[in-house]
Amino acid sequence: MKLFKQTLLAAAVLSSAGAMAQTTAIINAQIHTASEQGVIKNGSVIIEDGKIKAITTDAATADVIIDAQGKIVTPGFIGSMNQLGLVEVGAVASSRDGNEKKGGITFDPSLAFNPKSTLIAYARKGGITRDVIAPSWGESPFVGLSSTVNLSGEFGTSVVDSQNAIIVNLGGTKDGSRAASLSEFIDTLEEQQTKIAKAKKSDKKDDKAELSKKEKLLTAALNGEKPVVVRVSRAQDMLELIKVKERFGIDLVISGAEDALPIKAELAAAKVPVILSAMANLPGDFDSLNASLETAGELEKAGVLVALTIAGDSSHNVYQLRYDAGNAIANGMSREGALKAITSNVADIFNIEDAGSIEVGKAADLAVWSADPFEFSTTLEKVMINGIEVSTEARHDKLRDRYMAETNMPRAYTK
Repeated sequence: MKLFKQTLLAAAVLSSAGAMAQTTAIINAQIHTASEQGVIKNGSVIIEDGKIKAITTDAATADVIIDAQGKIVTPGFIGSMNQLGLVEVGAVASSRDGNEKKGGITFDPSLAFNPKSTLIAYARKGGITRDVIAPSWGESPFVGLSSTVNLSGEFGTSVVDSQNAIIVNLGGTKDGSRAASLSEFIDTLEEQQTKIAKAKKSDKKDDKAELSKKEKLLTAALNGEKPVVVRVSRAQDMLELIKVKERFGIDLVISGAEDALPIKAELAAAKVPVILSAMANLPGDFDSLNASLETAGELEKAGVLVALTIAGDSSHNVYQLRYDAGNAIANGMSREGALKAITSNVADIFNIEDAGSIEVGKAADLAVWSADPFEFSTTLEKVMINGIEVSTEARHDKLRDRYMAETNMPRAYTK
């Protein structure tokens, strides 16, 4: 028997203006909203025009009814700080588009985003419906810009919010001193702050000249309009960044933060969100000596806004984000906190206003699970992006079907 019973209740009613919008209702669901509404038992989510029209515990009517039969519905998960759709095979240079040595602050890798990447469908199997892609290295501390994409796989509409944050790399380096890159970061902000102040006071035409793209981005950062996500691991470096936040008023976000446990109170007091891997539990260098499986839970308890990501270059493993969230729960993070760490908290950090939680008016990015999504044995039964069900079949499934097909020929010859 199929796990879901879909019943067409009514045909679209035609009018002189054309067909009316079709509504869909997911009924009899345990809805984990990742919002102030918490968990709604035996509820229904009504969808129209790709948006959530209503959330109710009353009887729901719609053109299409999907009976969840008591199963769990969550917001679609949001990956972050990876290069999904920007890399296909790491060892093949021509398939890597996420980094540029001389790119600098204006580098926007979303121009190369490939919605048809085989990694997209695989990530959807883990309930991922959106992702924040970002460059990871470059010669300058300012390595480029992040962008939000959806995983619909559609040309032209998958990049939904480009250039939504400035990405900076600081910390230890193989050559030179970490002090140099931190000084360059501070000096760049200071120079732009001085230019802004001078332009406000001056009547000279030259001082009022059109800003360059770099200057516009720096001005947006100084005005708190665009987050500045800094990859850094060592506690002392994070404390220096808190000073930078206080001095310039930037919307600071720390990514990595393996050494954050000793300064959790300072991070909470400064209201600095942290993006980290729940599985970073061993020191990779002298910057991460306090790495622990308990970091995510301890930061949550201290009042830090936490978002979870996959360790390292996670482009090929975004799928496992829910498993990492499950491990965070096993090591002290609350279940609700873990859900928000891969949904609404990511949305808050990157100003993704229409996703990350199940609320009226937001995009119907939804996942339906056979049981607890943080359990390894649970399966994803249905996923929607903007109210449209998308396939969970990936290249792995096609290869499995191909090579397990019954045939008289040897396995290797199966077509």
